[in-house]
Amino acid sequence: MATKRLLFSVYQLGNPQLRIFRPNWFLTLVRPGKEQPPDTVQFRIPMEMTRCDVRNYLQKIYNVPVGAIRTRIQFGSNKKRNHLNQKVKQPDFKVAYVQLGQGQTFTFPDIFPEKDSAPAEGSMEEIQEKYLDDEKQRQKLDPRRGGVTEWFGL
Repeated sequence: MATKRLLFSVYQLGNPQLRIFRPNWFLTLVRPGKEQPPDTVQFRIPMEMTRCDVRNYLQKIYNVPVGAIRTRIQFGSNKKRNHLNQKVKQPDFKVAYVQLGQGQTFTFPDIFPEKDSAPAEGSMEEIQEKYLDDEKQRQKLDPRRGGVTEWFGL
């Protein structure tokens, strides 16, 4: 037992040991299905996590001012069936609606913005279109061969 204590001792002489403390849970930011107020954010959280845990998580780790938190449990659907025609239930999960502090707003980030329909000159899309047109022209059948492909030598 004494050897384990020496191997895993918390205190070390000399310079203090740098430590990284990771949270026990992970919050997943979810795009809400229905329109939410601009100061409300929706998260998918583990079932064991409480409102106090969510508040501490956001305030201590991300320095986000939290006003109020509402949680609900979303039951997983059991309408699917597997290859043996047995019902398959999706797991349940908890949803947290976090209302931010006074004057704070949140807009969900637009990760995939709409692209312009007209490609710019010299752009990758224009080069791809030109290559595909050349490839189609090259692969056209010779009308003198009567629809017989080139690999079938006559």
